[in-house]
Amino acid sequence: MTFLQVYLVGLALIVAMVTLLWIYSVIIKNASIVDVFWGFGFVVTNIIYLIMNDVSSPRQWLLVILVSVWGIRLSGYIGWRNYGKGEDFRYQKFREDYGAHRYWWVSYFQVFLLQGLLMWLISAPLLATHFYSQPDSLNLIDLFAFIIWLIGFVFEAGGDWQLAKFKAKPQNKGKVLNTGFWHYTRHPNYFGDATVWVAYALFSVASGSYLPVLGSLLMIGLIIKVSGVAMLERTLKETKPAYKDYIERTNSFFPWFPRK
Repeated sequence: MTFLQVYLVGLALIVAMVTLLWIYSVIIKNASIVDVFWGFGFVVTNIIYLIMNDVSSPRQWLLVILVSVWGIRLSGYIGWRNYGKGEDFRYQKFREDYGAHRYWWVSYFQVFLLQGLLMWLISAPLLATHFYSQPDSLNLIDLFAFIIWLIGFVFEAGGDWQLAKFKAKPQNKGKVLNTGFWHYTRHPNYFGDATVWVAYALFSVASGSYLPVLGSLLMIGLIIKVSGVAMLERTLKETKPAYKDYIERTNSFFPWFPRK
């Protein structure tokens, strides 16, 4: 099969998964489950890409391990964080705007299918790594990619863990976390997530494929400009007065020492 054929199989798989997820969301009246699925969806898609390629190389198996660790942790964390809290405010707003009689089908296109298409586009460097890797291929770019992935994963998982511990204490309600990773960047978890996808792009480059790197760039753009940093910054500015001072002292994205 050609690269495009395998890529289209990936699209069909993702559409099938998000369709089943949408049906379940209509039953339970909660679209937030699509957020829980995000990381795990990449795990399944990545494994399918591996299975559909004849070549089996160390790079491919390394990628399977790294994507699985990243995706399962992310989905597990979001599922744990959202458990018992009802539907996310974003989807509640959509539900109010469209009305319950329309939102049940509008959500398929606006939420589930949209995220599925983004997942498919973003997964391009994963497929490229599987499709173009040679059986005995591992090089210095792979080593660099692994180091970058490790840095990103530590920032993402560590940032989430520190924030969860901070929020678990009632006395911190309304306060701003500014210790640990959060002392050096206002969004260590998003920085880590973006860095992980830089690593996946590097694995694609190590395989000799450059164009699929655009998938990682799309993910990074979404994290910084659309659904991650930008959206959260707007919310925090409105809900936490202390956040203004935090902004003046702390880098938004890239970690660095605080300004005095």
